[in-house]
Amino acid sequence: MKTRKILFSVVALLLFPVFLQAQYLRTSYFMEGTHYRLQLNPALSPEKGYINLPMIGALNASVYSSSIGMKDAVDIMKNTEDSRYFLSDDFMGRLSNQNTIDTNISTDIISVGWYKGKNFWSFNVGLRADIGVTVPKSMFQFMRNMDALDFSKVESFQKLNELVENQKMAVNTYTEMGVGFARSINSRLSVGGKVKMLLGIGNMEMNIHKISVKSNIVGYPSGVQWEDLTLEQLNGISGSAEIDVDASLISSSKGFDFRENEKGYIDEFKLNSKEKGFAGFGAAIDLGVAYKLTDRLLLSASVVDLGFINWSKNNTMTARSLVSRKYNLTNEEERAAFSDLINRGEVLNYELFGLKKEQQEQKNRNHKLASTVVLGAEYALLNDWLVLGGLYTARFAQTKTLNEITLSGNIRPKSYLNLSVSYSILQSAGKSFGLAAKVGPFFLGTDYMFLGDTSRSVNAYLGISIPLSGKKNKKADL
Repeated sequence: MKTRKILFSVVALLLFPVFLQAQYLRTSYFMEGTHYRLQLNPALSPEKGYINLPMIGALNASVYSSSIGMKDAVDIMKNTEDSRYFLSDDFMGRLSNQNTIDTNISTDIISVGWYKGKNFWSFNVGLRADIGVTVPKSMFQFMRNMDALDFSKVESFQKLNELVENQKMAVNTYTEMGVGFARSINSRLSVGGKVKMLLGIGNMEMNIHKISVKSNIVGYPSGVQWEDLTLEQLNGISGSAEIDVDASLISSSKGFDFRENEKGYIDEFKLNSKEKGFAGFGAAIDLGVAYKLTDRLLLSASVVDLGFINWSKNNTMTARSLVSRKYNLTNEEERAAFSDLINRGEVLNYELFGLKKEQQEQKNRNHKLASTVVLGAEYALLNDWLVLGGLYTARFAQTKTLNEITLSGNIRPKSYLNLSVSYSILQSAGKSFGLAAKVGPFFLGTDYMFLGDTSRSVNAYLGISIPLSGKKNKKADL
């Protein structure tokens, strides 16, 4: 059925970022020989300076889903036409009222850190992307209900009442240029910070506030087809249908444009490759502290990515839709138009959304970054060779706050050899664990190991760096 094909394609488009795109690695937090933990706390300086290889020196990617597993997402991507998997009670039973997917990716083009006396300095230029999607359960329920209808029969028009609300998509991409500093105040206290300049590449926020489809027919004689109705019977029938859409779209990007069709509705998005540059500018800071409460117990806390990007009004476009279409079902042409619209899947078509460019004067807009709060505690054994750690993070992502508690065990006999195993409780529903290893210049880790089709959180971190001369001052440091 063409309706289902188009609906599945739209869902696949919304969920596609799942496979593309994370900002840091929790499992690395207590690995003293790595510098990657600086991304979570700028006060935790590494044992040596470093130079990361471009692009692959600090490549980090992840995905979090609040309800569906990887098998569900893969099946959505593969079966856009004839699969009935998404109509099953099994699939519907795993959905919550609001199903969120948050993904992000980060990589450094340039990244270097070095010691100067007691101070540790770092500098990086990197690319960052955050994507958040919210797909309500009502959308999948709508798909099931539409699949069961046959508009050649009168019964399909009676008491039809479908509502999809609060579907969202947010994308934020930018370049980061940062300078970091860390210093050991004494043998117990260390502080650190990082100042970042942000160059906005693109930002888009799309909200489908409401899609409502209603129809009803009163007084229709039982067992009679449309074409067999007498004039007297037709005069005794009353019936109407209505489709209401409330949607909004705002985008800030250099060279990005909304394309309108002949009816004036936005139905395509285009990027003009000839227009280059940044559409916004901003700033952010990271702040961190670590305190050695006893010879074995170290407490730490930080806030990272605390900042914003100001998007220029000259590179901002908005679109709005408040469309209400009404149909008289006793009129053959209007009845056919309504059923054709539903059967062609245009309830989720941009033309049906009725999005049109707003002609009002645009304004600069501020967009907050997805900042993260970090609290950590580690207990050292065997002369710091073995460390047990507990970490809490709260990341204020595009669609919701992502809380996580991570427990880890770490072996760090040498700066060139660190191993860690972790267990994160919340985002993976307790069904995954993490591993990380630093061997010489190579680092590889994950917080959420892929353990099968029901895995809801997956991430990976790859790092390759060249060590520099100069070491942490152990006498003055933690």
